[in-house]
Order: sequence, then structure tokens, then C-alpha cells
Amino acid sequence: MRDTLSDSSHRPKLSDHTVTKRVIILALMGILIGTGGAFGAIVLLHLIALMTNLFWYHQFSFTEHVMPGNAGALHILAAPVLGSLIIGVMARFGSEKIRGHGIPEAIEAILYSESRMSPKVAVLKPLSSAVSIGSGGPFGAEGPIIMTGGAIGSLFAQLFHLSAAERKTLLVAGAAAGMTAIFNAPVAAVLLALEVLLFEWKPRSFIPVVSAVLVSWCWRNALIGTGAIFPFQWVTHLQPMQLIVAVGIGALTGVIAVALSKSLYRLEEWFHQLPVHWMWWPALGSVAVGIGGIVQPRVLGAGYVSIQNLLDGSLAINIIISLLLVKSIVWLISLGSGTSGGVVAPLLIIGGAVGAVVAHLLPGYSGMLVMAGMAGILSGAMRAPLTGTLFAVEVTGHFDLLPVALGAAVASYAVSVLMMPRSIFTERLARRGHHIVQEYATDTLETTKARQIMTAAPATLPGSTPLQQVIAVMSDLHAHHHYPVVDAQDRFIAVVSRKEMIHWQLQQRAMDISLQELLSDQPQMSAHPDTLCSHIADHLFSEEVGMVVVTDVDSGEVKGVITRHDIFRVRYLAQKAESFKVRYLGLRKSA
Repeated sequence: MRDTLSDSSHRPKLSDHTVTKRVIILALMGILIGTGGAFGAIVLLHLIALMTNLFWYHQFSFTEHVMPGNAGALHILAAPVLGSLIIGVMARFGSEKIRGHGIPEAIEAILYSESRMSPKVAVLKPLSSAVSIGSGGPFGAEGPIIMTGGAIGSLFAQLFHLSAAERKTLLVAGAAAGMTAIFNAPVAAVLLALEVLLFEWKPRSFIPVVSAVLVSWCWRNALIGTGAIFPFQWVTHLQPMQLIVAVGIGALTGVIAVALSKSLYRLEEWFHQLPVHWMWWPALGSVAVGIGGIVQPRVLGAGYVSIQNLLDGSLAINIIISLLLVKSIVWLISLGSGTSGGVVAPLLIIGGAVGAVVAHLLPGYSGMLVMAGMAGILSGAMRAPLTGTLFAVEVTGHFDLLPVALGAAVASYAVSVLMMPRSIFTERLARRGHHIVQEYATDTLETTKARQIMTAAPATLPGSTPLQQVIAVMSDLHAHHHYPVVDAQDRFIAVVSRKEMIHWQLQQRAMDISLQELLSDQPQMSAHPDTLCSHIADHLFSEEVGMVVVTDVDSGEVKGVITRHDIFRVRYLAQKAESFKVRYLGLRKSA
């Protein structure tokens, strides 16, 4: 029996994208997950408000208040320490996965845990983050809600019979939905999913994520409000010189993003060397938060008011510089200690402050340059230039400044990838022994055909060959491990291997029996010259065979063979296309 990998029963119909009707089911699930992510974000915001009131105003209330600017020094020092002690206990006796800023943990669950997250994380992550931010921790809600929304999506997915790839899609859909509800930035949330979390761009994942994000956006507008969360006035028409300045700010924030990332992990190493249990590290780190809060009260909490002040240009230069320096220090120390919190809000303040400092040298461009700093720092730290661009645009509502945000984001991205091999997220995973690749590329096996890599005109064995002669041929040290077997018209019959030869010898089969008789009942698979190498590779490894024979479409004659070595050679050729340099055109002086 002979079949071919080119038959429709053995491969999906070729198309630009791999997608099935299951994407409709996932998109419908995305509607429910978007609702869950939105309400998870609302719960987180209410928890932060509650903890802020408990730690700073000593009242049980869900009414939003900013951090008090007139609290006593002892109060400012004690509140972060108490909150960090609570977080340490929650991490020690609840789940260690609540430590950190959430996004590396989400990536780790996606890549190494088949997108399965525990119910503990869904409960403890928002609670611990609310305690951290509410007690004065210099964090925002974005990292925690990505972890929380991701947990909601993962738990929902685990209720159904889904593949790991489908669970990943729903986990990321929950994370993106949560971010949308917090920042009212749906496009940036989708781009964050694509650039940081999904590690693919396929209809199967893109459509459900967008479904969840749009539903979350609707809930957000209905329950929280509409409009940009950080609006500012800008009426000047954009000029090329302003764009050049924005690109310069982007390059500067790229350097700062690298410095922040390296400093963060140096501090983590320092905490790991302490002779105390990690449960106490957040409390030790929060001492720096308290001291920083005494020096500059604006560093306490998420700091959304400070972001707005930076965009409005209402802060004096000395306040901006102190905010930039103190916020950077307390955020790095606190996050390095392993407490629970996010990175986006602190980065917005740091990048915005850089832009504000430059704006003091160029009066009249305050909001635009602050926005450029925000886009640049996010892009450089997260290695997500499109996310950084659209996030800065959406949270400010200034789509007219899209070129500014894009220029700053790409400049920062270019600087950071050249200066540091990992992002602020993937560096943590690398230190845990994981290697992450964030580049997207077309699978070369999906675009390479059998005729391009096959060994043409291979040696064959006639089907009439008796077993005794086959044993003699294949016992030769220089013989191949596999041979195609053909009939009198050179049409493919089967593949014979040394393994089968040894098996027949052990069975003491008759030496005069022909190969065609021995192999007549065995199903065999062949390929055609136009068969994609991806299908051949799947067959080689799933069936654990060493060779696939390539036959003529009409006659069935053997045209070539493909082995596992040939499949690996496809990758080599793709790598060669990246590294091998040749010049085809040039200017030469005529004789």
C-alpha cells in the first residue's frame, strides 16, 4: 500500500494562514474572557483604593484618593514597610508567583507551563499588588492586571478540552482585556499581546484577543469612563525639527532603559546574597521607598497625578529632576526586592520626566516631548516599539502626534537592542535558564518544496531482489541505512532499512523471498516534488522513519529521497541567507 503526503487527506489545504473554524469558538470565548478581564481590572482598582484609604487615611472606603502630601515622616516610612511585610507573608504561604511585576511570570506560564495558571494567582496577585501600591509602593496596576487577567483567561480555558496553543490565546486575551480596562488603550493592549506575550501572529490568536479587548473596552467605557486618561493641550502643527528632537529623546530613553534593566537585576542579585529568607526582602526594600517618599512624596504609589502634571508642564525643573532620580531609585530597589508591582507606570514617569527636562530647554513643547519620553522608555525597556508608540498615543489621546511617538519608540528600540541582549521582561527568564526569542519569521519549512532539497536519482533496490542479496548489499560498511524499493518500471514500492533487514534475519525468513513479497503488506508514504518540507518533516518525526521517497506525480517513478539530514539543511540554508554576503552590482571604471 502506497500513499502520498501530497494527498488532501494528509495535509490541510494550503493558504496564507493556518486557521480553522475553531477560531470562531475561541472568539466567542474571548467575549466572556474580555468581560472577566474588565471586571478583574475594576476589582483591582477598587482594591488599590481600599488599601490606599486603609494605609494612609485609616478608613474603610473604596473612594479613590491620591497619596497624601502632608503625612508625617514616620507614617511615610512605616506604611510601605508594613505593606511589604504583608506581601512577603502572602508570597511565602500563598504563592511565590505573586512576586515581581507579572509579565515575566505570564510569559513563563505561556512557554513552559502550557498556559496553565493556578486559581491562587488569580486571587493573590491583585490582592498583593493592591497592598503594595496602596501602601505606597512605586508601582502601577498594569503588570498585576496582566497577570490577573491572564489567570482569568487561563482558568476559563482549563474548563474545556483545548490545546496548549488555544489556552495560550485565551490567557493572553485575558491579559490584554485587563490592560484595556486599566488604561483605555485597546490598540496598545493588542500590540502588547503580539509583541510580548503571544510569540506568534496568527488569526487563531489575533481574532480572539481583539474580541476580548473590544468587549473589555465597552465595559470600561460603561463602568469607568471614556476618553484618554492623560490628556494634555497641544495645538501646534508638528514640524520636522520637533520630530528630530523626539528621536533624540527616544535614543536617550533607550540608554536609560538599558541602565534601568541592568540596575534592576544587579539589585536582585544583591538581595539574593542576603543571609535572610526572601520573605523579608520586600520589607527591606520598602525602607528605601519610605526614605524616598520623605524626600519626594510624589514617588509614592502609581503616580498617575505626576504623569498628568508632567504632560501639562506644571512642574518646576527641580521637582522634575528629583522625581526622576528618586522614583528610579526607589522603584528599582523595591522591585529588585521581589515585591509585587508593575513596571509601566514607573517607566511612564521616568520617561516622561526625561522629556520634561528637555522641554524646559525648549519651551512650548512640554506635552509633546513628555509623550515622546513615555513612548521611548516603554519601547526600549519592553522591546515593544509598536506597543510603546500606540500606548503613548492612546493614553494621551493625541493621534496627531503619532509620528513623534513612533520616532521616539523606534530610536529607543534601536539603542536598547544594540546595548542589551534582553528586555526587562526576558532577562528575568534568562536568569532562570530560559532562552527567549522575540523575533517573528516565516517557517522556512513552510516555503521550501521537496524538489529543492531532495537527493535526486538515489540508489534503489529492485523489488525482485532476494533477501540474501539484500543482506549482502546492506552489510557493506559504505551502504546506506535506507533504500527505496522499485518495481520493473522504477515505480516506488516501499523503503527498506537495515533495521528491517536485521529483523528478518532474526525471524529466519527464507533467503530466496523477494523484497516485494516482504514489503507488499506494509503501508508506505511518499511525497511529490511540490510537497512542502513542513509536511515531510512532520511525517519523518511523527512516524519515526528515516527517509521519505519523492515520486513523480503521474508515473510514480522515484525522483529523489529526503532524510532528516536534508530537513536540517533547510535551516542551514535559511541561516546562510542571513549571514552570507555577496555583491551583485557595482560601479567599475570602463577600460
